[in-house]
Amino acid sequence: MFQIMGKYLIIFGIIFVIIGVFLFVGGRIGLGKLPGDIIVRKKNFVFYFPLITCIIISIILTLIFNLIPRFRK
Repeated sequence: MFQIMGKYLIIFGIIFVIIGVFLFVGGRIGLGKLPGDIIVRKKNFVFYFPLITCIIISIILTLIFNLIPRFRK
């Protein structure tokens, strides 16, 4: 029981580290501030929707998840 739980915690930890590195590096290269990202600023209100950033992240994740099964064989 504890071995399975430990295995899942390690996997989730690795996933969180990968997400953290991606966010850290992504902020430095300009992800989140791309042309096409929607920012509406009013007097006491800011709406931010990173549309193009979401599309780019979706494309990258799609490529990664389509390549993983090819290397597992």
